[in-house]
Amino acid sequence: MMSSKTSTAVPTTSSWLERFFNISARGSTVRQEVIAGLTTFLAMVYSVIVVPSMLGKAGFDPGSVFIATCLIAAFGSLLMGLWANLPMAIGCAISLTAFTAFSLVLGQGMSLPVTLGAIFLMGIVFTLVSVTGIRQWVLANLPKGIAHGTGIGIGLFLLLIATNSVQLIVANDTGLPVKLGDIHSLPVIATVVGLAATIGLERRRVPGGILLVIIALSVFGLLFDPNVEFKGVFAIPDLGAEGSLIGQLDIMGALNPVVLPIVLALVMTAIFDATGTIRAVAGQANLLDKDDNIIGGGKALTSDSVSSIFAGLVGGAPAAVYIESAAGTAAGGKTGLTATVVGVLFLLMIFLAPLSYLVPAYATAPALMYVGLLMLSNVTKLDFDDKVDAMAGLTCAVFIILSCNIVTGIMLGFATLVIGRICSGEWRKLKPGVLVITIGLVVFYMGGWAI
Repeated sequence: MMSSKTSTAVPTTSSWLERFFNISARGSTVRQEVIAGLTTFLAMVYSVIVVPSMLGKAGFDPGSVFIATCLIAAFGSLLMGLWANLPMAIGCAISLTAFTAFSLVLGQGMSLPVTLGAIFLMGIVFTLVSVTGIRQWVLANLPKGIAHGTGIGIGLFLLLIATNSVQLIVANDTGLPVKLGDIHSLPVIATVVGLAATIGLERRRVPGGILLVIIALSVFGLLFDPNVEFKGVFAIPDLGAEGSLIGQLDIMGALNPVVLPIVLALVMTAIFDATGTIRAVAGQANLLDKDDNIIGGGKALTSDSVSSIFAGLVGGAPAAVYIESAAGTAAGGKTGLTATVVGVLFLLMIFLAPLSYLVPAYATAPALMYVGLLMLSNVTKLDFDDKVDAMAGLTCAVFIILSCNIVTGIMLGFATLVIGRICSGEWRKLKPGVLVITIGLVVFYMGGWAI
């Protein structure tokens, strides 16, 4: 009797989850989605350390920013999971966090409330651009070569970010921009071994192989790396701390004519940076329809823009879909349950702050490198019979990594496509929308507004 009751209880729960998230229809399982969520969370949990550190240098209270970072990631990821039903996690965008700290506050001397007001306004405009269909229009006018090139470039970008985080590839003082780091260091050796192990486990189709490697390297670091310390488990957050910036934004100050161009620059950057990332992650997860459009793309595009509004309210940096979401899709995530797991874990992280220090960079670097390598497979999707389109895609990819900026790569890809079409006599293949986007991006850069 007891075993009979037990066996009927589990399918009921699974059935509800499967109906809500369409798990079976997308070829996944609840277990696979949970593992993917854990993988994405561990791949992006570094943000709760990096974001407070950067904003702290600009005068933000690091403890309050830690809470805000967790709240933004939880809000955005839950919105993406429960509403858009896509396996993409949202958090404070690292690039826009750096711009907020070092350009807005330290560079231009903006006060913290006005800065948050600018982020809030950016979120409002960004959301209007999303709900009115302008972002969807941009996606619809994204040539296939540049769409695939963005995926290739983001893959290369992930490889650079991951290898630099463990000092496998470092800046070069003279000669070429980068060079090999200390190949004898523990983080470098652990990363290379972890990458090889990830590739092997994924080849054998071991369930949760990426997550297993992250956990194994974290345990290894705790046992053998003196830089990885156990600092406890629980920490009670103080939402009313003296330095808290929740609700402290100055919207009227941000409406100053001097500040508004900055708001528009943030919006332009977010449109192409975040939109390109969403398209690349969706492609990685095979969540494109027969017309190459993102399944549930409209809701996905609105989720990250609304999250930036929330960021301004709680005192954090602008939000965006994290490239690290591709680690979860590589682990099998195909539905919003993946993002929902991430959101719940970030809510718990508010109370488990000390645990964030138990995942060293070399534990997550192999996952990001593996995903980066997977995304390079987009090169096989380029149509080299249409050389202009293919080369524009490769131009986009190469300059994403060379400039370390997704928008720069996309701009140069569009410019190459348009000029290439004209010079090859194929100008009739150019859509009016492609011309409009190209002119807008070139003016954005030539005008000096690019971030």
